[in-house]
Amino acid sequence: SSPPSSAPFNPCMNLQRVADDIGLWAQELGFQQVAITDADLSAYAPDVQRWLARRFHGDMGYMARNVRKRLHPQELLAGTVRIVSARMDYLPGAQPPLPAGGENAYIARYALGRDYHKTVRRRLVTLARRIDERVANGRFRAFVDSAPVLEKPLAEKAGLGWIGKNTLLLNETAGSFFFLGEIFTNAPLPVAPPTDQARNRCGACKACINACPTGAIVGPKQLDARRCIAYLTIESKGPIPLHLREAVGNRVFGCDDCQLVCPWNRYAQLTAEADFAPRHGLDNPSLEELLGWDEATFLAKTEGMALRRINFQQWLRNVAVAAGNAARSLRLVALLKERRAEAGDMAREHIDWALERHSSASASDGAHPPSQTSAPLPKRGP
Repeated sequence: SSPPSSAPFNPCMNLQRVADDIGLWAQELGFQQVAITDADLSAYAPDVQRWLARRFHGDMGYMARNVRKRLHPQELLAGTVRIVSARMDYLPGAQPPLPAGGENAYIARYALGRDYHKTVRRRLVTLARRIDERVANGRFRAFVDSAPVLEKPLAEKAGLGWIGKNTLLLNETAGSFFFLGEIFTNAPLPVAPPTDQARNRCGACKACINACPTGAIVGPKQLDARRCIAYLTIESKGPIPLHLREAVGNRVFGCDDCQLVCPWNRYAQLTAEADFAPRHGLDNPSLEELLGWDEATFLAKTEGMALRRINFQQWLRNVAVAAGNAARSLRLVALLKERRAEAGDMAREHIDWALERHSSASASDGAHPPSQTSAPLPKRGP
């Protein structure tokens, strides 16, 4: 963040030339696209308020506490009039098939390499410093999913794509496997002219709605986070509801299903960033391997990764649910019992659930019977 300045902004700067250079600098820093928009988010306020009123944010209380900052960028950096919105592709290899349970675990593609907060923010800070060198009395602050910022609406306003029915930003030439980041500034840079990329192209497609394992996409652009596997396995600190555990399947950190089925992701671009390359074979790990991790191994294997967004007890919870959904295995049962010894109350409850599932599967010749506490999922989509 640039230090405050008492001097007025210099209106004689050739800001169009600066804006053109921002695009070139961004490409040099590894961003695939960058654009500039104003700070007016009033058009998005009704949707944000309705989402909060329906309690779709679950236990993420910070979403409601900081709503004013989200809707008014000036609350985060005084004098903000422009936002530089940037995107960086992260897909490290060919898109995998939809998770299908079995003996392997699934981890969301964004979390396989170095923590994106570190990589993307470092590049944005470098970009902001280059702009600062050219703009007298300008102020700049970079954000990457680290403050109350409505990054997808800002990117849509800037013309980087449109918000799809799965609530993710979609781009006609890049799909949705990319990170977003922003630079707030008081410099009145020229706003990007309207582009056709921001036109909603979802049409009548409901692939994401129909594919969501837990029915979390309750309508176009309406996500009930309380049912979303990304929320259940990452944001939530408590138990995964019994009636959703079977639907979680083998997903131990996040979920990509709504992206994997999106037709626009046939155009998703592979990243050339070494930081986003999968570490420790986590792009297709076996459940037995993950259950073999004690806390020290978990901390060592996830150092510098987005997987550290959860603690070891949450990790045990998630892996136990995936193991409970796998075919019965004497090795999995033994590992579940081994991990139970170091599990807290919350994780232990999920391990016991998994062990009960395997015991029931053994009695029914290997197939998991429907959970007696499971309630039917609601109809997916309108």
